[in-house]
Amino acid sequence: MPELPEVETVVRDLRSRLVGRRLAAVQRSSQALRHRWRARWNADLIGRQVRGIERRGKWILIDLDGPWLVVHLGMTGQFVVEPAAAPRHEHTHLTALLEPGDDELRFRDVRRFGSAVVYPDRRAVEDFLARQRLGPEPFALDPAYWRATLQKTERSLKAILLDQRVLAGVGNIYADEACFEARLRPCRRGSDLTPRQAEVLRRAIAAVLERAIARRGSSIRNYIGGSGLRGEYQQEFRVYGRAGQPCHRCSAVIERIVLAGRATHFCPRCQR
Repeated sequence: MPELPEVETVVRDLRSRLVGRRLAAVQRSSQALRHRWRARWNADLIGRQVRGIERRGKWILIDLDGPWLVVHLGMTGQFVVEPAAAPRHEHTHLTALLEPGDDELRFRDVRRFGSAVVYPDRRAVEDFLARQRLGPEPFALDPAYWRATLQKTERSLKAILLDQRVLAGVGNIYADEACFEARLRPCRRGSDLTPRQAEVLRRAIAAVLERAIARRGSSIRNYIGGSGLRGEYQQEFRVYGRAGQPCHRCSAVIERIVLAGRATHFCPRCQR
């Protein structure tokens, strides 16, 4: 599933290609995504100008000068601007013709776990996000909040990092990479961390995410940015997906276990 660096890359790519342009026509496929597309939304969007595009956690928020289009990439979603003359790939479920120019905004999702929903105004979007109970963004993570959150839970670090109510945007890949960066084993309980270790982890999360954004995220299977380009951070993974391979730091063999229902990777020597 695309995580914060991938979604942020899509947002940055689309921002330069969408802002100031209008949606001249909207088409949808007959197949439903996670949420059913309502017929009236076509009329709500046609003629609207893109005023801005934002990210909150793993959600993409497009301001259409009145209504908002809120998109989640799910597991295999791709949200790109392509020339209208370019062939549409199979599993393209939402298309909007852009003007001026001759491009299309296309949402493709092979597994259809993603979603595209129209909300009437900014307040409705904020109400929706409030219902998701998203935690703070990793780059604005208050140290006192983070220490208190860790101290009051017996859950593993992996489970904490995956909980979007605690921290918005981090998923399986970057939870593993952040724990490695902080030299903390992902099975450690939050309450066991010292204040210093909590701060090291807080900084490690931001550092890993910033590096991943700089490399346009990680393309393992379906992910591409809003320009159609793949990410490159998968070439820099320290532990994720590297079970049985030597640690780049100490040469110990990377191990794989299951934590919080997810495959989890760590170095048994670096992360004691």
